[in-house]
Amino acid sequence: MFRRYILPVIALILISLAAYHVYSTQRKEPILEPQVPPPNSPFSYTVAGAGVVEARNENVQIAAAVPGLVLEVYVDVGDRVKKGEPLLRVDDRHWRAQLEQARAQLKHAEAQLARLQALPRLEEVLPARARVAAARSSLAIAEDLYRRVQRLWPSGHVAEEEYNQRRLQRELAQHQLEQAEAELRLLEAGAWEYDIAIARAQVEQARAQVRVLETEIERALLRAPREGVILQRNVRPGEYMAVSFPGAPPAFVLGDLSDLWVRVDIDEYDIPRFRPGASGKAYVRGYPRHEYRLRFVRVEPHVVPKKSLTGENTERVDTRVLQVIYAIENPEPTLYVGQQLDVFIEAGS
Repeated sequence: MFRRYILPVIALILISLAAYHVYSTQRKEPILEPQVPPPNSPFSYTVAGAGVVEARNENVQIAAAVPGLVLEVYVDVGDRVKKGEPLLRVDDRHWRAQLEQARAQLKHAEAQLARLQALPRLEEVLPARARVAAARSSLAIAEDLYRRVQRLWPSGHVAEEEYNQRRLQRELAQHQLEQAEAELRLLEAGAWEYDIAIARAQVEQARAQVRVLETEIERALLRAPREGVILQRNVRPGEYMAVSFPGAPPAFVLGDLSDLWVRVDIDEYDIPRFRPGASGKAYVRGYPRHEYRLRFVRVEPHVVPKKSLTGENTERVDTRVLQVIYAIENPEPTLYVGQQLDVFIEAGS
């Protein structure tokens, strides 16, 4: 009778031992509290979005107007610059050499125009008048000799050959007088108006060439488009700087740090609940203890594809967002341009 229950008892004991072994060997994972609690919305109804800190009136990515070898860089990261202050200079030596040549050509063209406008010269007019007087005297002498032979020729005291010679000499003196008088009138009239017009056009052409080269030299000098602080510098002396193309880093990034703004991406599904002008609060990622008050600035009414990805699992690359600009009223502790914030905007019920 007792032997009938031995095997079931042993099996029950073994099963109990196995269950105890499995239970005792199971690892109990401790329930860990997050070191930094996630940010909580301070509003009853909210629209959440990821925000990126940027300078006032956006960061300016400054690119070069002309490609070339960088000769000098005048600023560094953190420097405050004023509008129009030079940032760097591209190699412009060939333009400067051409500018000197163009200025010399301009002086030559201006001198040619001044010479034409100064005509007639008194030094040239006086000899011309003297030539006219001499031609008149020659004509008077030739006329007197011709009249003498003209009186004697019918009587036969003068040969026909001498008569013809005196007549031709009188005609030659007449033509020489006419030529001298015409040259004097031409000289006293000054330069021809069309010659002056051509000279003026050549002066304007030379001036235009000077302006072109001065413009090229000015374009080689990269200047600050507005006042701000240099946030980033991506060029050094001796490097070749090409004209910026999509994806290429700019030469400089400039921003006005007198007032920090935050660009908030609102998911397209939350746009109907967003109210322009609503107040907002922001928290630094990983440090939600401090709250930053936000003041509404504007809405950029162009829904764009989302580019600033936060890494959340629920995030979709094909999401489109509405970008809203808020000003940070209490930027302490210090925030940096490009830093990411968790933003909560008060929404209607």
